[in-house]
Amino acid sequence: MRIRSLGVIDDAVVELSPGFTAVTGETGAGKTMVVTSLGLLLGGRADPALVRIGADRAVVEGRITVPAGAPVAARAQEAGAELDDGELLISRTVSAEGRSRAHVGGRSVPVGVLAELADELVAVHGQTDQQGLLKLSRQRQALDRYAGDSVAVPLAKYAEAYRRLRAVAVELDEITTRARERAQEADLLRFGLDEIAAVEPRAGEDVELAEEAERLGHAEALSSAATVAHAALAGNPEDPEGIDAATLVAGAQRALDAVRSHDPALAALTDRIGEIGILLGDVAGELAGYADDLDADPLRLAAVEERRAALTTLTRKYGPDVAAVLAWAERSGARLSELDGDDERIGELTAERDGLRTGLGGLAQALTDARSEAAERFAAAVTAELASLAMPHARVSFALRQTEDPEGVEVGGRPVAYGPAGADEVELLLAPHPGAPPRPIAKGASGGELSRVMLAVEVVFAGTDPVPTYLFDEVDAGVGGKAAVEIGRRLARLARTAQVVVVTHLPQVAAFADRQLLVEKTDDGSVTRSGVKVLEGEDRIRELSRMLAGQEDSQTARAHAEELLETARSDA
Repeated sequence: MRIRSLGVIDDAVVELSPGFTAVTGETGAGKTMVVTSLGLLLGGRADPALVRIGADRAVVEGRITVPAGAPVAARAQEAGAELDDGELLISRTVSAEGRSRAHVGGRSVPVGVLAELADELVAVHGQTDQQGLLKLSRQRQALDRYAGDSVAVPLAKYAEAYRRLRAVAVELDEITTRARERAQEADLLRFGLDEIAAVEPRAGEDVELAEEAERLGHAEALSSAATVAHAALAGNPEDPEGIDAATLVAGAQRALDAVRSHDPALAALTDRIGEIGILLGDVAGELAGYADDLDADPLRLAAVEERRAALTTLTRKYGPDVAAVLAWAERSGARLSELDGDDERIGELTAERDGLRTGLGGLAQALTDARSEAAERFAAAVTAELASLAMPHARVSFALRQTEDPEGVEVGGRPVAYGPAGADEVELLLAPHPGAPPRPIAKGASGGELSRVMLAVEVVFAGTDPVPTYLFDEVDAGVGGKAAVEIGRRLARLARTAQVVVVTHLPQVAAFADRQLLVEKTDDGSVTRSGVKVLEGEDRIRELSRMLAGQEDSQTARAHAEELLETARSDA
């Protein structure tokens, strides 16, 4: 992993061992920046305050070995990444302005993709995670994670039923609490539908009536115009000497008929004049019929205007035209049917809600039973691990409780409160020594004990839900002496099956590491490439001596450091 311009680190390369790597150094030397860098590569929040003063951006680049055929490889390739001989290159850039960019396998990806990959690759634990373990919800999640499918399967069924129950309850609440508004809406719709039904409009009727009203309102002018036009085309019986268009066209045709045989072109023109004569006759006949049929009936005009007024009343309320009014009526009829069915729907929903609650109680009971069985196994496994962490008499147990609630679901023969994850309140209890009553770890565990409980939980998880890499950031805080040696020994054992990276102040822990990295500042307060060293031989003894006594050259501390290393080697 290469780190540039992050916090106190100017430019440094961190090479992690496949087994157990311990990261040590003076307080404030920048060890936490190593953890922060890994966090950024794993999709952690980008804080512009992390960017080194004077730099425009911080960059973290990492090379991760991906197990062949692992789901994480498929997810990376799905995001467009390319693997290089089974290795995945990941980079994260954070600008001083707060912008963040991520790249996986040479392809730019959303930061969320890094987080998805991290779930399969690394388990990160620090002191904040210890505090998180104090929350009851986290303790339940830890138990569920350990239980695996024995809890996941009934939990999935419960969650589906719970979501449906919530949806039914929301709909039922809406119908019952809005009954008055829905009744008012139904009355308005019913009034409108009755008003439209009384008029009985037809589609397109408003257009037809508008045309008829226009015609009746100008009947005399239309009749006079049609009569004059007819006379011009076919002649006026009262004026036999008048010349009309039909007579003129007929004369033209007779003149041409006499000579049409001498020229085909003239014959064609003669035929066209004949067609004109026929067309004039047809138009003249239709004009005569139009004038005869046109009736300037004032009663009919009044009836048309009255009908148009009735339609206008509807279009003013329900739509711009009759077609829109009819569409409104169709929609409103369907809505009214829905509203009128409220009572029936309330009955259906009530019955469904009661049935779902009964079924949910059964699912909650199954979930409680599964958790109770898993809790015994989980507590026994963690207790066994604590024995190897210098807490041989400590006992861990789980308390599963439910809170009575008259409005809840029935579990164990009584109504209890329930939520999206069931009806159980899960609490991790610790009895640190014989005779001590089990108490919640938030109250019954010291800082050192809490660190060991956390480590024990992770070791148990490693056996049931392993990931390739575990990162512990000073989870050994508050621990010393024999307990520290045992923590180092247990981390070394965990490193036999996974990569383990530990940021620690304890020489007893660092001595068990396969590789020890020292982070140290230069005189100007920065960490450069030379500031992250792999310690071997004499250098490692000097660092362990410093961690033991604060004096690298103390002969007593050196002897103790050599003894620690020898103990760790013999244990391996």
